[in-house]
Amino acid sequence: MTTQTGPCTPLGFRAAGIHCGIRPNRDKPDLALLVSDAPASAAAVYTTNLVKAAPILVTQQHLRDGRARAVICNSGNANTCNADGMEIAEAMCALVESQLGIPAGEVIVASTGVIGQPLPIKPIEAGMPALCAALSDNSEQAARAIMTTDTFPKQAAAEFQVNGVPCRMGGMAKGSGMIHPDMATLLAFITSDAAIEPEILRQALKESAEGSLNMLSVDGDTSTNDMCCILANGMAGNDLITGPGEALNAFKEALSKVLIELTRMLARDGEGATKLLECRVAGGKTQRDARLAAKSVIASSLFKAAMFGADANWGRVLCALGYSGADLDVTQVSVAFESPAGRIDVCANGAGIPFSEEQAALVLGESEIAILIGLGDGEATATAWGCDLTYDYVKINGDYRT
Repeated sequence: MTTQTGPCTPLGFRAAGIHCGIRPNRDKPDLALLVSDAPASAAAVYTTNLVKAAPILVTQQHLRDGRARAVICNSGNANTCNADGMEIAEAMCALVESQLGIPAGEVIVASTGVIGQPLPIKPIEAGMPALCAALSDNSEQAARAIMTTDTFPKQAAAEFQVNGVPCRMGGMAKGSGMIHPDMATLLAFITSDAAIEPEILRQALKESAEGSLNMLSVDGDTSTNDMCCILANGMAGNDLITGPGEALNAFKEALSKVLIELTRMLARDGEGATKLLECRVAGGKTQRDARLAAKSVIASSLFKAAMFGADANWGRVLCALGYSGADLDVTQVSVAFESPAGRIDVCANGAGIPFSEEQAALVLGESEIAILIGLGDGEATATAWGCDLTYDYVKINGDYRT
């Protein structure tokens, strides 16, 4: 990974974040802007929730031609289920055009926060001059401005080569709650200075998201505002990536690295979480089966609660596998837990095996735990990420709106 980080790592990208007044706390920025200095190919994947926020619908329209140059995002208000939601989302894009000359139709718009409360445009309008003036190659404030219940900003970057030409990939994301598989599971904004055709970019994003963001679950809720978008402006100077081959493989490898790093950060920062959980499944009949199995375990509330209590309750793993929808033979399943404190095997051939509860408690007492599952049915593998379920999750969401 590169020593730099975030969406400003690639050439030609600038970002900024300010407090404009959507959120009452002046110490928390609530408006972010990300801009490409050159026209860019663009693509996005969106929430599968039938209730979609107005910014999602506007962005879908703006990306029909596969081009975009800017992203504007507010936190503190989701702009969802509002009568004037589309009007406000379009107005946010128009403000970018009025300040920077970037056509409103080339602006991606996103919002995150409380659902069902009107989003005022006046604070955003008043803050736009300062936001644009703050644009720089440092994305730290932008990453903070998109946070809601997150406890730290999430950024990642990678370097790669396309036919010998150095290229870069960067990104930022937010999300602690309302996170569950099937795209997207959060807000994520990815950038690259590689040149790539829009349709190829869309396919690469969809494929990479399937093995990263779509394998993340915090609480089983899929939000109304979830979106992951990517802009690639070609400023690295590589030959245009137009289809399969080594160039596209290098691009997708870098994209997957960035998305997986962000996914791990999101899992670690799940609302109230004390432990990062990584479920690694091997031996699936197909990749679909392996992914279904890993997702089911990582999303199980009972299993997540057991991990909070450092309880090696492997029966909850098998239970989750049993309703996962994966084609598997339960009598072939093995389960082990692993952490910096060591590894302990707890199940073989679908049945419990003797193990030390004391050693298991030590292994599960660490802040990062791997759940190792063997299905014994084939060669397919998959990894899913999540976190434990704690008392604080209920506290955070008990008064989220108020």
